[in-house]
Amino acid sequence: MSIDAAGLFVPLELRGVTTRNRVAISPMQQFEAAQDAMPATWHQVHLGQFALGGAGIVFTEAMAVSARGRISYGDMGLWREEQADALRPIAAFIRSTGALSGAQISHAGRRGATTAPWDGKRPLVADDAARGMAPWELWAPSALPSRKEAQTPLAMDAAMIEQVQAEYVRAAALAERAGFDVLELHGGHGYMLHAFLSPLSNQRTDAYGGNREKRMRFALEVVERVRSVWPANKPLFFRVSSFDGVSGGWEMEDTLALVPALMARGVDVIDVSSGGVGGLSSNAAEHTRMPGYHVPMSARIREATRARTQVVGLVTDARQADEIVRSGGADLVAIGREALRNPYWAAHAREALGDADYKSWPEQYAWWLRARRDHLAR
Repeated sequence: MSIDAAGLFVPLELRGVTTRNRVAISPMQQFEAAQDAMPATWHQVHLGQFALGGAGIVFTEAMAVSARGRISYGDMGLWREEQADALRPIAAFIRSTGALSGAQISHAGRRGATTAPWDGKRPLVADDAARGMAPWELWAPSALPSRKEAQTPLAMDAAMIEQVQAEYVRAAALAERAGFDVLELHGGHGYMLHAFLSPLSNQRTDAYGGNREKRMRFALEVVERVRSVWPANKPLFFRVSSFDGVSGGWEMEDTLALVPALMARGVDVIDVSSGGVGGLSSNAAEHTRMPGYHVPMSARIREATRARTQVVGLVTDARQADEIVRSGGADLVAIGREALRNPYWAAHAREALGDADYKSWPEQYAWWLRARRDHLAR
């Protein structure tokens, strides 16, 4: 079967933009932001290499909607015009290669104020102030720490809820100012939106807690307000933790109820992940991690709700990714750690699937590679 028929390298139309293929680069925190949460040269090179490597969409790491919403001092942010202006050349370069530029925005909530992973990803404490890393006050749906040793957050009152929702709206408007083609709201991994959804982290008794519909209210209001400022011709993605993987938590049936409500408010693609509510990892510790382990959840969401989905999680092989799309497992396949190992994964995938003419490579590279191929053939 042709690689240009029904599989990984078929373009996908999303509102007013079209992906050149079904490969997305998943958001991956780098913890390398410059002062004031500004993008650094690191981010220009890091994201640019994936665009040169042939991906259809290149997402930034999760960018905090406020200083309080950061995971760490190394996070990029999107709450000031200066940050958006610094991101503009990154988005423009990605687009110049033929890829779509994607911005993911997030509020860490009770999972904020930590060190980088190579420094233990531990909660910041008062002693860290001596090295310019004082902890900040965390906000969350309920006054429940993400893990035993973490800071106990403040339970958000009505004014705090309004402030955080307004921060998401501001970040969305700034993503448009920066020129991004796609916007994703991070609604998983135990961060703010997920924390409102999960009964493990939301024990409120007001209009934002209790039954599932009330726990969904905060996230749905954020989506509605963001969609009102994000251009109608640009797609909106929403990352879900499809289940918590912890007894008594958010389950797949809850996700199947949430997705139609997201779609009704203007979400175009559901980005399928899992876990994180316990603050220990971005995926459910109890779930067996095997290649493509979120594909069954993604396929179920597609079948039950008719939503378009993007799936992430141990997808490493070109034929594996191609089969996911062909079989209806997902509309887009997000590559994460494998892209760190091989930034040109998408271009190599097209070769592995039968294209010997280097069509996914930048022409500045492709002509060299074709010349070598022809020389070796002679």
